[in-house]
Amino acid sequence: MSIVVILILCGLIDYYLFQAVLAVSRNWSPLWKAVIRYGFWIPTTVSLGAILWYNLSDPYKINRDVWIWLRTFVFGTYLSKFFGIIFVFIDDLQRGFRWVVSLFYRGASSESFPGEGITRSEFLTKAAMVATAVPFGAMTYGIITGAHDYRLRKVTVSLPNLPKSFDGMRIGQVSDIHSGSFWNKTAVKGGVEMMMKEKPDMIFFTGDLVNDHAEEVRDYVPIFEKLKAPFGVYSTTGNHDYGDYAGLRGKAWEDNLKNLQVAHREMGYDILMNENRFIEQDGDKIAILGIENWGAGRFSKYGKIDKAYHGTEEAAVKLLLSHDPSHWDAQVRPSYPDIDMMFSGHTHGFQFGVEIGNFKWSPSQYVYKQWAGLYNEGKQHLYVNRGFGYLGYPGRIGMPPEITIVELKRG
Repeated sequence: MSIVVILILCGLIDYYLFQAVLAVSRNWSPLWKAVIRYGFWIPTTVSLGAILWYNLSDPYKINRDVWIWLRTFVFGTYLSKFFGIIFVFIDDLQRGFRWVVSLFYRGASSESFPGEGITRSEFLTKAAMVATAVPFGAMTYGIITGAHDYRLRKVTVSLPNLPKSFDGMRIGQVSDIHSGSFWNKTAVKGGVEMMMKEKPDMIFFTGDLVNDHAEEVRDYVPIFEKLKAPFGVYSTTGNHDYGDYAGLRGKAWEDNLKNLQVAHREMGYDILMNENRFIEQDGDKIAILGIENWGAGRFSKYGKIDKAYHGTEEAAVKLLLSHDPSHWDAQVRPSYPDIDMMFSGHTHGFQFGVEIGNFKWSPSQYVYKQWAGLYNEGKQHLYVNRGFGYLGYPGRIGMPPEITIVELKRG
């Protein structure tokens, strides 16, 4: 879409909503009237300036962090205005209806016509202002408090073939760190400490360490290397780890992926690139499989589950690390019924939703059949972690970042 068209559309949105601002402030004091009327255009000016900056230059090359925050501000501003416009439009509909009706009441006295002319509805106009303010306030709250409001979720999974010596094994899971988005290093450190207080026997990291570039994690290696467990930390890659979205190709792509794997190893993670490992205890063994990203639809399909599976055929229990939950229905369940459990992330729970008791809702559920929590089909299980970090919008609303403890039981 042309930059000119975008600016015109934004301008029309602002002008339309500004009519409600004029109506609401009509009887205010001159000072407050000026504050709200001039203040209304400040976010607009910043937003339009950001849009121009993005289209006339490369903001990522100037300051990536500033652009991320500006992009969030623009999105929040116009999303909020969209909700406000709904009420202004409803008000205009009722005013139009009243105007049409008034054509048939031209000779009637003012007492015989319901309402006072076709002035704006005070209720709907004020509702438009509230509807504009609430989403913007919620997004601000989601950044300030929701981005790092880590929640510990514990689940128990029964596996009939689990060897006796592994009964009660506690697996910690972290997913979707997206280190390139962090803005509060202290809070991130607190999330890692929360996991370590649980003393997991083994830890899985299920992909998306960065947004695009391996160097994004450099400042966070000293924090995430603190994730330790007696039986090791195992990891794999997610769709954002390859640099595909940053347009990396050829040698730049290869170097980025190589540097990402180096970062995993520096943190002490055993990164599984279509590989497997055996965990042994008291003569019993279970297999850990890890594949590169494989997602249904448009997502990258670097994963080769046949390679990761090879050599694990006789393992009593097989646990798979695969970033994208759509992989479960697409390949795992139909072709590998002896993979007991798969650990995924990817969806972030859309970073927005509602979870009350057993009820959960998020726009993510309209894209993914399995999008958050534990799922079971026959004797197979899938756990989808809601993510440790965030992407795009630097916050979370009703869908806090997650640290998971999965306890394996015989039965």
